[in-house]
Amino acid sequence: MTSTILIVDDTPTNLDVISETLSDAGFKIAIATSGERALQQIDRRPPDLILLDVMMPGMDGFETCRQIKTTPQHREIPIIFMTALSDTDSKVQALELGAVDYITKPFQEREVLARVKTHLQLRQLTQDLANQVAEKTNKLRASQVQLIQFEKMSVLGELVAGIAHEINNPLGCVSTNIFSTQRGFQDLIEHLQLYQSKASPEIIEAHADEIDLEFLIVDLPKTLEAMQLGCDRVENLSTSLRTFSRSDRDHPVLFNLHDGIESTLLVLKHRLKTNRYRPEIQVIRNYGNIPQVKCYAGQLNQVFMNILANAIDAIEAREEVATYPN
Repeated sequence: MTSTILIVDDTPTNLDVISETLSDAGFKIAIATSGERALQQIDRRPPDLILLDVMMPGMDGFETCRQIKTTPQHREIPIIFMTALSDTDSKVQALELGAVDYITKPFQEREVLARVKTHLQLRQLTQDLANQVAEKTNKLRASQVQLIQFEKMSVLGELVAGIAHEINNPLGCVSTNIFSTQRGFQDLIEHLQLYQSKASPEIIEAHADEIDLEFLIVDLPKTLEAMQLGCDRVENLSTSLRTFSRSDRDHPVLFNLHDGIESTLLVLKHRLKTNRYRPEIQVIRNYGNIPQVKCYAGQLNQVFMNILANAIDAIEAREEVATYPN
């Protein structure tokens, strides 16, 4: 899908130059000649990116940006300021208001294109990561509906807490790594732009040192792998929960007993961990070659749950007596 760029500038010459440059590059162009008109256009049809002039009569670029960023449905639209101001304070103010970048007049066509493409790519990456997290979260929420079946179990509260802990760990890994991953990709894209703009080797080397390029090259794949492992753990837990909480009480079905035991062990995983009374409980598996059996799988899983929970309770009671004999 072609991205739409909204150009906000009161100078016809600037509008013509930038519009032609971006149109030739395949972008859809929308134009506003004032901050007020820009806000109206954004409400009607939000663009994918905004090029915003700072110095305009009436509502200037800073105020326009401020109003965009206070609107929840528009605050994620990347804004690049176009300015003839070269002082540091103006640039800092632009970034503090939420702009992602700025371009200094007079414009260089290659620079404008490079910066626009960079921030569109970053926005797409951010949306993709957010969609992945949302997809996994929705799957988890769907699986959690099945936890209602645990209401007849006396250990419901502890089970839910343990499962939530197992879910939150991999989700926490994904959520905490999103920002650093986005920043790492942004640094890499900026570094590639230096090569595209044929910057001097000294500038490229200085930028590589600034972003710690060697570390990024090693760290980013590891971070993405950790996020993927976290998502895989969530998916495995979701599968095990579906296996454990099968609602087939009205008729028997063919069922793999080993799958039932494994899903029950995963649900009880939090109870197997080390606590103040005992070390971690080790589960030794010695499965035989048992064919699938026709049974009420949900009820059988509850039997496995009761047996394993009772065994854990017995071990903890014994260890508690040994630790506190009086």
